[in-house]
Amino acid sequence: MTDNRVIVRPPNKASGIALLLAIILCAMAFSLTWFVYTSFRIDVGSGEIAILTRKIGKDLKNGEEIAPTPEHKGIQREVLTEGRYFRNPYTWSWEVVKQVEVASGEMGVKVSLTGDDLGYGEFLAHVDEKGEPTTKGIVPGVLNPGRYPIHPYLYAVEIHKPITIPAGFKGVVTNLAAPLAKDSNKLLVEKNERGVQTTALEPGTHYVNPYVTRIDLVDCRSQRFNLGQEDDMGFPSKDGFWVSLDGVIEFRVNPEKAAEVYVLFNQQENGPTIDAEIVQTIIMPNARSFCRLQGSNSSGREFIQGETRSAFQKAFETEMRKACEPLGIEIIQALITTIRPPEKIAEPVRRREISKQEELQYKQQVLQQESEQKLAVEKAMVEQKQSLVTADRDVVKVTTKAAEEQQVALTLANQQLAVAQLKLEASLDESRAIEARGKAAADVVRFDNEAEAAGWQTAVQAFSGDGQAYARYVLYQKLSSAWQRMMVNTADSPMMKILDSFTEPIGRTLAVQPPVTAPAVADPPAGPAAAP
Repeated sequence: MTDNRVIVRPPNKASGIALLLAIILCAMAFSLTWFVYTSFRIDVGSGEIAILTRKIGKDLKNGEEIAPTPEHKGIQREVLTEGRYFRNPYTWSWEVVKQVEVASGEMGVKVSLTGDDLGYGEFLAHVDEKGEPTTKGIVPGVLNPGRYPIHPYLYAVEIHKPITIPAGFKGVVTNLAAPLAKDSNKLLVEKNERGVQTTALEPGTHYVNPYVTRIDLVDCRSQRFNLGQEDDMGFPSKDGFWVSLDGVIEFRVNPEKAAEVYVLFNQQENGPTIDAEIVQTIIMPNARSFCRLQGSNSSGREFIQGETRSAFQKAFETEMRKACEPLGIEIIQALITTIRPPEKIAEPVRRREISKQEELQYKQQVLQQESEQKLAVEKAMVEQKQSLVTADRDVVKVTTKAAEEQQVALTLANQQLAVAQLKLEASLDESRAIEARGKAAADVVRFDNEAEAAGWQTAVQAFSGDGQAYARYVLYQKLSSAWQRMMVNTADSPMMKILDSFTEPIGRTLAVQPPVTAPAVADPPAGPAAAP
């Protein structure tokens, strides 16, 4: 018999200890692995960079701030961009910072913080063939809108606004960092020389380094200036009277000479704008000079008259253009709006001028009446000529129409005559044909009658020339087919009496003459058969 009992043995202490040790070792290994993983891991997120600093290695020289190579201690030049990296925390330390971001509508300027110091007067960093700066200072060029992984210990980034040149303006370019010009007496310099450049920028948005290039706006649009805006604009006349005037000058800067005008007339106390300088140094001096020189050649009363005013106005505009255009200022128009002579001479001269104007007006009215009279006569003559031309045209038109109608009627009559002749000839031909057909039909009828008459004559001769007997024979032939229907049972019927009247002559005739067979002829016409 089999023993199925389970034997329970006490637990082995050695196996439990081993299991516990294994669990502890696994936990320690996991903890160590996790510690190493988290301690060695560098997570660089989107839009970030990691700056590495080496703790051990070669020492830096005096004056060095950044490790020149990865084997040196200190902050490393290379940065870690987005991603996951592993570094030994006992050898390295790191710092995660945001990348430099240049927003839309802005630009960035890099400033090198490391390298050799610049010489006296220099502010732009020197760069090598790869474009990397080798000295401290402002790095040429700009950063356009975007995101850049720039090392913050190597470079500082300044945010600036780009230069926007509106429509109607020109951008005068001044190079601030190029070598000095060879010819220092020139207003404008060449492209790669320091100073104001010859070529100006067109309207638009320009991304330029403000430490390298300065752009000043010059308004090239049309502008107006009132001559009497600041003070009394006047001049002494030839006879010593003071004549005041007012006017408007419309001008603009020549876009082709914007840089030259800016250099000549820009004043530091007024800032970058040159409009006030143009008015004070060009417009007003030339206007005063012309008015005083030209106005002193005429007396005060002459400026009341229209001819002198018109001549003064034309000469003023012409002289202003000649004086301003060589300086780069275009005069669009120069108008003298008001000329005010002294009232002592203005009133009597004005009355006299009014009288002259009225006299001229009356003369003009007389001339106008005479002209209207001549015009009326000429108009009547023209209308008469037009009527004659119209009558002649109507006569020609009627005559031509009558001739055309006559020609049409003549042509139509000739056509009708030709048609009538053709119809006459056709009628003659048709009458001849009818006559021929009539003769032929008459001959046919005559021949038929003669043939029929010959047949009757021969038939009558068969009855011994008795036509009445032949007629009775023909009647019997016609009635023989219907004889049975006409017969009746009684011999005393009226029909039998009628027939009896024909029997005796026929019997006698047949007894005397031998029977003769009559020729087969067609049914005779009613006329000849009815004749005895």
